[in-house]
Amino acid sequence: MVGSTQVPGDKSISHRYAILAALAGGTSDLRNFSTADDCARTLDCLHRLGVEVRSEGDHVTITGVGLDGLRRSWRALDAGNSGTTMRLLAGVLAGQSFRSKLTGDDSLCRRPMHRVIEPLRQMGARIESRDGGLAPLEIHGAPLKAIDYTLPVASAQVKSAVLLAGLLASGTTSVTEPVATRDHTEVALAEFGAEVARNGRTTRVQGHPQLHGQNLTVPGDISSAVFFLAAALILPGSNLMLHNIGMNPTRTAVLDLLSSMGASIRLVGVEMQHGELVGDIAIGHADLVGSVVSGEATAKMIDELPMLAALGPYTEKGIEIRDAAELRVKESDRITAVAGNLRRMGATVEEFPDGLRVTGRSVGRLRGAEIDSFGDHRIAMAFAVAALGAEGPTTIHGSECAAVSFPDFYRLLDRIAER
Repeated sequence: MVGSTQVPGDKSISHRYAILAALAGGTSDLRNFSTADDCARTLDCLHRLGVEVRSEGDHVTITGVGLDGLRRSWRALDAGNSGTTMRLLAGVLAGQSFRSKLTGDDSLCRRPMHRVIEPLRQMGARIESRDGGLAPLEIHGAPLKAIDYTLPVASAQVKSAVLLAGLLASGTTSVTEPVATRDHTEVALAEFGAEVARNGRTTRVQGHPQLHGQNLTVPGDISSAVFFLAAALILPGSNLMLHNIGMNPTRTAVLDLLSSMGASIRLVGVEMQHGELVGDIAIGHADLVGSVVSGEATAKMIDELPMLAALGPYTEKGIEIRDAAELRVKESDRITAVAGNLRRMGATVEEFPDGLRVTGRSVGRLRGAEIDSFGDHRIAMAFAVAALGAEGPTTIHGSECAAVSFPDFYRLLDRIAER
């Protein structure tokens, strides 16, 4: 694996830029916007709410309607498989003067939404759900009041939903999190002109600001880059450069972890763009020691954990992941999915309620196998990478689900891996 490539725009940032552009005055020009299906769902929902959205590849132009300019959609807003779309838009819709319905695919409608429903109800919205916290969500918007909310469980999406609702509330809304999570919402709010103040793990936003359209470029998604970093580490002789990757300090814990395991990672040309650090990453093959991921580190790397676990058999001492019960309520039960697929490939895995332990390479080389993606994009991509070092062919059933976050993943992986 030799050469260089770029990965798609960061999904998390793309969602947030699109939503804030819709709530701003004027036109926003967004480049390197994620082409993932998840982000397309956000754009579609905004369009159904009366926002003018023009999209051509990874270039998106949005003409904002202001905080009070959204219009009721007479059809349900379909978030597809995107939990980010559902949770963030729930915050925005809570403060509107009309009723909305948010739904999604079967997988999303099995994912709990009570953690976002509770604070929005405290702010004054009336939200009805299925079975005590499952989508579809019926949101009866209302004038919102500011609250001081402490998250019971760390979640960037819930934090963001409350902060977005805070834009429509009277007074100052604050959110305190138990563990620092990605701060793309706070950064984007400031870029669009909101009054944001941060003190430790508490963020405050002033209600009813004047937001202004922006011309912004979305950094490359580090959560997508991790799959290529892992592939380079697995394949002998690798020398790979990834360009224009987002280096937000709340997202780079995975780079620190890989370095501590023995990876040689070099950061090149890091600079600030629109409040986000961006740079290039150079990496090559390495013999990895292994690691234990727990506590705050788990929360900081929640999206990268499936790939890290699948790296376990390629390390000397294996990888153990704990405090990751949240993985059981993602697009799939990612703990069970990773454990089962690794066992099919010949790895030794011990599963816990909050994580798993994957034995290192002492048990022998992985073998190709029939892999179940469980319709989960990160499972499909993680095992496509793990298969690169396995003996014999691997078939990934439901592999097309990678398009949820990375439509071009297999083409890029194939192009780089064959070099």
